[in-house]
Formats: sequence, structure tokens, C-alpha cells
Amino acid sequence: MTSVIIAGVGSYSPAKVLTNEELSQKVDTTDEWIRTRSGIRERRIAAADEACSDLAVKAAAAALADAKVTAADIDLLIVATCTPDLPLPSTACIVQHKLGVPAHATCFDIAAACSGFLYALEIAYGQLQTNRYKRALIIGSEKLSTITDWTDRTTCVLFGDGAGAAVLNKVNQPGIGILGTDLGADGAFVDNLYIPAGGSRTPATPETIANHGHCIHMNGREVFKSAVRVMETVAREMMEQHHLTPDQISLVIPHQANIRIIEALAGNLKMPLEKFFVNLDRYGNTSSATIPLALDEARRAGRIKPGDLTLLVAFGAGLTYGATLVRW
Repeated sequence: MTSVIIAGVGSYSPAKVLTNEELSQKVDTTDEWIRTRSGIRERRIAAADEACSDLAVKAAAAALADAKVTAADIDLLIVATCTPDLPLPSTACIVQHKLGVPAHATCFDIAAACSGFLYALEIAYGQLQTNRYKRALIIGSEKLSTITDWTDRTTCVLFGDGAGAAVLNKVNQPGIGILGTDLGADGAFVDNLYIPAGGSRTPATPETIANHGHCIHMNGREVFKSAVRVMETVAREMMEQHHLTPDQISLVIPHQANIRIIEALAGNLKMPLEKFFVNLDRYGNTSSATIPLALDEARRAGRIKPGDLTLLVAFGAGLTYGATLVRW
């Protein structure tokens, strides 16, 4: 049997750093308040002329180089994002053109918020197993600074911009690569994390713009409770399906939203926090980009070795959630 492996990873972070101290000059907050409640010290902010596709292309180029392939080798391209360049067409088509991915490739976006990269991973895995595709490029890319309400201190301190990417291909080595994915969604929690205006239900008007209707609105307390619950559930299910105990997992790469969520997850799973890769202190929450960005950093830092089992786990608006188990 063939396996689908992550053959290469890459990431990109904009040059501009926005620290907590700088934010405290704009809204009523402090560095201590932000750090103690989220674990975030700083985040990256894309330049005015950097769109979602620009971040995606740079992360993708790094992943292609890491996998030692070119854009011409890609026949499936998926971009996970909630901040596309345009409402129409997909950002994937823009990335395709900029990268030079062949015109015969299948290209599309998916909208699963912070779980988007894991959703893209599962879709690409399934399509590669059909033998209709040879190699996939999946990207999580976000310019969240464009949908952040910079007057709301409860949300503006959390988000940043960035992108991460991975190249997937098949190998004749059973037992390695993507071992399984467990995804889910619960639409009952839509109102806890959403953008109220800009869609077909509430089109843009001067009033929606004035009322910050095109920015992220969040019920932080409810999101926290849901996040811990669903990530623990899918993490346990993934380990149970593969008859694993927590001590057999070498590294957990969780969605980088809040250090308190990660600490609660580690405690509930009875796993040491040291097993969780954390970089949100430097990037904040970059939505669909958090897991591939962390994956790239973890591998470059030597936290992932051949034979290791890595658990990726995420939650996002929707409420979407998922976990993926990978053996390297």
C-alpha cells in the first residue's frame, strides 16, 4: 500500500513586528494584560501591498524547495483561508498563476477558519489516494490584520498575519506519513466567532462599515470552553483509533490561539506541556496558518525526527475542529 507523506514544509512571516507595548499605545491594554491572558508578546503585520496570495506564494515556494520539487510538479493546489484576496475568484487560482503551477491542476480555496489547514490536509490525502493526482500543495495563509477591529482590545491583541505550506506526495512505504485524520464541525456555535457583515445575508453598507461589521466578533469565554473540549475529544479519538497512549506521541502541534487553551488541553490529556510546540508568543493567532507555520519551525528546530509520531490538533470558527496523526 502507498502512503501519503509530508514531503516538504515552508512558512512566511511578514517583516513588520507589532509588539504588545506598541498596541498599548493604541488601545487600553498593557503588555502584562495580554501576556497573562493569551501568552502573546508580539505578532506580524503584513504590508499594505501584501495580500493573502503574496504570503501564500512565499510559504509555498519554501515548501517546494524543501520537498525538492517545482511548481510544475503540482497537480492539486488547495488554499485554506478566511482572508482571501478577493471574494471571487479563489486565492488558489491567483497563487497558481504567481507560482507557475500548470493550468491542468485542480485549484480551490476552503473556508474552515483555524482548522482550515487540517481540512485541506485531509482533502489532499483523500484525492492522492484515488490515484487521480500525483502531488499536492496545501497552504494556510491569512492577513487577519484586515479583518481585525483595532479598537477592540479583547480581539485585536490576538491576531497576526502569516502563511505556511506543505507538499504531499505518495510513497511505497506503508506505516509512515499521514496515518489518520478526524474532522468535525458544530454549527450551533457559529455566533461565538464570526464576521457579521459582508456576506449575502448582510451585504456591505456604510452602516456595516461604521459599526465594524466586517471585523471579527468573538465571545472569548465560550470559544475557550469549546476549544478545549473539541480538541481534547479529537485528540483522544485519534490516539484511541491507533491504539496509542499519550506517552507514545513525540510532539503535539496545536492551533496557536491562546496559551491557556494549550495548557488546559495538555492537562486534560495528561501530557507534559513540553510536548506541545508553542510559537504563539511571537506570531499570535494566524488562523489557518498557525499549524503549518509551527510545523515548519518545529522541524527546523529539530523537534521532529524520523519515526516520530506528531499529533496536529485544531479548532476554529464554525465551530470546526480536527486532529491529524503523522509518522515521519
